[in-house]
Amino acid sequence: MKTVLITGCSSGFGLETARYFLDRDWKVIATMRTPREDALPRSEHLRVIALDVTDADSIRRALEEAGPIDVLVNNAGIGVLGALEGVPMTTARDVFETNTLGTIAMTQAVLPQFRLRREGVVINVTSSVTLMPLPLLSVYTASKAAVNAFTESLALELEQFNVRVNLVLPGRAPTTRFGENAQSRMRDSIPEAYAGLAKGVFEAWGLSTAVTHAADVAQAVWRAANDPSCPLRQAAGADAAALLQPD
Repeated sequence: MKTVLITGCSSGFGLETARYFLDRDWKVIATMRTPREDALPRSEHLRVIALDVTDADSIRRALEEAGPIDVLVNNAGIGVLGALEGVPMTTARDVFETNTLGTIAMTQAVLPQFRLRREGVVINVTSSVTLMPLPLLSVYTASKAAVNAFTESLALELEQFNVRVNLVLPGRAPTTRFGENAQSRMRDSIPEAYAGLAKGVFEAWGLSTAVTHAADVAQAVWRAANDPSCPLRQAAGADAAALLQPD
């Protein structure tokens, strides 16, 4: 029985992915900053572990508790929406610490066991905003685009050790709590000079019917974990898939 460790399992994509793997008889290590035993159905194959991907000691403790794993899913992330003028640098740094450096730190920490066993899969969940420029998302997009580039380079490094690295790029997911969780980082993030632009952006999003559901992401992660022929970049959700299609 294989074991997957998934970061950011308190809600949204991570929670649904943990459920998906549990339902398919994998051992699941679901991590979150503040563990909630009631977040997932009880199972002998489930462990819920505390993990803050921005804290080196937390990463070390979590991996010691987890033991050997077969797949790492870097899903933990935070969002921010706003014009660059309205985003404090402290917020920008927080976004990069979690989305970018947290992903790099987790990957670096698991690589020795994958390399020595000459097997393993790293799956990095980024975003389809990296496929098409959108206003009011410059900081968030930059944090995720960096992970895309990191993943593509790392895949070349690890090929010699039979370790696979994949990207899953979800689209907009209004049914998750991602936007709600970002609210605290969005105070005064849209200065008056950008109000008109923001109004148009929000209206356009309201008219969009193609969205991503958490189940789309879980299925894409599952494929990346189990299908060696899976492309390095995989869209998750109807809106993301439309952007990834070749012209």
